[in-house]
Amino acid sequence: MKLMISRFIAVIILVIPGIAAMTGFLKMKDALFIYMSDHGDDTLSAVTFDWLNFTVGLLLFAVGIGFLGGWIFFRDRKRNYVGPRKKARKQAAETRP
Repeated sequence: MKLMISRFIAVIILVIPGIAAMTGFLKMKDALFIYMSDHGDDTLSAVTFDWLNFTVGLLLFAVGIGFLGGWIFFRDRKRNYVGPRKKARKQAAETRP
């Protein structure tokens, strides 16, 4: 039972950054879409870009993808799936003659 709960918590820890990255991507997409679609609307006198929404989306996307990418990288480094250039400095120094 304890193993099942710990795996569930691990999945939740990975799902939250994924949802943040998805939300950030959608915010950036919506900001760009609204800006582009406003150019076709003749009733608007000035078209402005929603920088706040785009910046929040970019931040959420970068944090979510960065967390997931870092988690995958460190997991692969632990299991020796990475190339010699990406191994930890400590391990690389020990393997030199």
